[in-house]
Amino acid sequence: MADALWYPWLLGLFLVVGLIYSFGSGFFQLFEIPLWWHTTVGSLLHRQRNQEKGLSPFQALATALASTMGTGSIAGVAAALTLGGPGAVFWMWVSAFLGMMTGCGEKLLAVKYQRLTPEGLRGGPMYYLRDGLHAPLLAACFCLACLPATLAGGNLVQSSSISSSLEAAFGLPRLPVGIVTALLAGLAMAGGLGRVAAVSSALVPIMAVLYLGSGGLVLLVHREKLPGALALICSCALSPSAALGGGAGWTVAAAVRYGVARGVFTNEAGLGTSAIAHGAAQTDCPARQGMWGIFEVFVSTPLVCTVTALAILVSGAWDPSASLTGAPLTTAAFGSALGPAGEGVVALSLLLFAFSSILGWSCYGEQCLSFLLGENLLPTARRLYRTLFLACVLAGAVWDAAGLWQLVDLCNALMALPNLTALLFLAPQALRDLALWSSRENPLSKRKKWKKPIDSRSKCAYHKDRKRALAQDRRSDTL
Repeated sequence: MADALWYPWLLGLFLVVGLIYSFGSGFFQLFEIPLWWHTTVGSLLHRQRNQEKGLSPFQALATALASTMGTGSIAGVAAALTLGGPGAVFWMWVSAFLGMMTGCGEKLLAVKYQRLTPEGLRGGPMYYLRDGLHAPLLAACFCLACLPATLAGGNLVQSSSISSSLEAAFGLPRLPVGIVTALLAGLAMAGGLGRVAAVSSALVPIMAVLYLGSGGLVLLVHREKLPGALALICSCALSPSAALGGGAGWTVAAAVRYGVARGVFTNEAGLGTSAIAHGAAQTDCPARQGMWGIFEVFVSTPLVCTVTALAILVSGAWDPSASLTGAPLTTAAFGSALGPAGEGVVALSLLLFAFSSILGWSCYGEQCLSFLLGENLLPTARRLYRTLFLACVLAGAVWDAAGLWQLVDLCNALMALPNLTALLFLAPQALRDLALWSSRENPLSKRKKWKKPIDSRSKCAYHKDRKRALAQDRRSDTL
């Protein structure tokens, strides 16, 4: 059932939504690189203000990246190369290029329709499905699909990756590893979203520097092979049999399928889950948070996944006729240039990526519970959920979770369908808010200028829509 949903219909819908947002914004992700780069990376050079009601934009990004930069960035890319050939990397780039604007749109909408709760600002697909699309049933369906996904793909699979990688690299027994992992995750979860965001803000930069730095060294050692690897990727994208002599058995359809799928699964643009983290951000305008959505996709796929793919291709570890795939293939690629240190880097990166994913997905589950049950039942439900979540961490450490991927794919499909529907119907709102904000922020923009400040209560489309939604909430409370 999961395969029937994903291939080709749902993957095609991801590309269609990305095309709509890209064309509608005038390919903002390409022609406005200085603007979104200055808004994201440039803001890190300034002192960050403490946020009283929500997370800072960077904390929201770190929490989202903590879940998206999972084991798929290491093992998943290697598997895509094995199943789809080098051409899959090209289609992964295409998917990520379009996904930048999909990510921008869903993060913008997550902040636009966020609500202030006793625990702080909260937002995400369930809120813009309910308040923007006026489809509370679809919002509930999204949450109901997200909850098992947090326990399976966001927990059991990740915990299994941690214990298996440490067992293979250092011979550590799986049960004690699971106990330590559950204790560390429990300590972070006990502090709620704020503590998870603080831990993620510390872990994500370390993860990125460690993995990208080591991958950069692999590419530097094999720099003479880089042009050939890039040429192989491009030639295999449209004619894999001609590029590889016809003996590998790959087709263009396989390259497109596994490349687009890997792009979607690594950056989660359109899936809706990372928008839950961004929905807790406190910022002056939703479009500004949308810039972090573009940057998130850029880091997770064009940067991290490309380093993985190129390292495998230039190192000589990749062999179309060999059975080596997944994390062992990436380990062999890093080890060919850096020796045992490279193998240790991959093992440590797998550990950090998987642990950060556990933390990020735990927040998504709690936010969906809060939306479904409300504030009255939330304390009891949260305790039960956290107990079950930590039990799954322990179970995943001692159990092979490979058989859960069909369930994970099905849950992801059931989350993506309502989220992509909302993104399609709310695209005019999102693109309008983006155009208004960018015309003010970029003095060189050729878009129509808007003279009023962006936070004008009378002109800003964001505040007009939010004021209308809050008025509706007040009326419903009085009935």
